[in-house]
Amino acid sequence: QLQASGGGLVQAGASLTLSCAASGRAFSRSTMGWFRQAPGKEREFVAAISWSGGTTSYADSVKGRFTISRDNAKNTLYLRMNDLKPEDAAVYYCKASRPGMILTPRTEYVYWGQGTLVTVSS
Repeated sequence: QLQASGGGLVQAGASLTLSCAASGRAFSRSTMGWFRQAPGKEREFVAAISWSGGTTSYADSVKGRFTISRDNAKNTLYLRMNDLKPEDAAVYYCKASRPGMILTPRTEYVYWGQGTLVTVSS
């Protein structure tokens, strides 16, 4: 139901925009987020956005470099990543909460799908 795309191999300092297309159900009333998992590491939170797009939250490691956004009309979530660093390399996943769940540090994300691989060379 959620398919991330847009990953690839880039050099440090480059930019990428990831997309997450939702199908099968509408997520316009869901809080949505991006998570990533590097080899040998646990999955970690990257960024989240409220259903209206009015509230966002970022991990400290990406603040000022990444921007999360959404287009509810297209049922699509985005992550603009600037000034990529080798430590940003990971598989990136998008997730969604149940409809009506607000954005908090404890938001439970129950929908997710295939991730997209981001590789950053130094």
